[in-house]
Amino acid sequence: MDVSARQSLAQLIRTQRVAALGTIHENAPLVSMVLYAAAADFSALHIHVSQLALHTQAIRQDRRVSLMIGEPDFGKSDPQTLARVSIRGEAIETLPTAPNYEGVKAAYLAKFPEAAVNFGLGDFVLYGIAPRTARYVGGFGKIFDLAAEDFRGLASMTP
Repeated sequence: MDVSARQSLAQLIRTQRVAALGTIHENAPLVSMVLYAAAADFSALHIHVSQLALHTQAIRQDRRVSLMIGEPDFGKSDPQTLARVSIRGEAIETLPTAPNYEGVKAAYLAKFPEAAVNFGLGDFVLYGIAPRTARYVGGFGKIFDLAAEDFRGLASMTP
């Protein structure tokens, strides 16, 4: 993966606000929209979700998840050339007693200040999705497979 592709992927992860979360619910795929905030070192992508949601119930049954982050489609070009990354990983709950909880919460609220009210509700939980593998499509013919260690190197990339 060349420097330009790495920079584009890092920018995609940093700048987008929503992702499609894939889980397994009742032995069938379930895809939901979630807000996410990436850890500074890209070791995790953090989501703050209600325990009432089907996707959260699914995570509690099976921590294996997929997160797809994509470039928005403004209708200006072939949508198949839009950049996107599909990340497979494991969702780990970040408990309020965890040493990193306040830092994760602050980073999440920096990106989504309107979510502050949700932190006061008893049914919302923070999860960190630790990337294990990923597939990045940076455009036509620009397809790259990534491992967990590749994400650490991406965090230092600037556009």
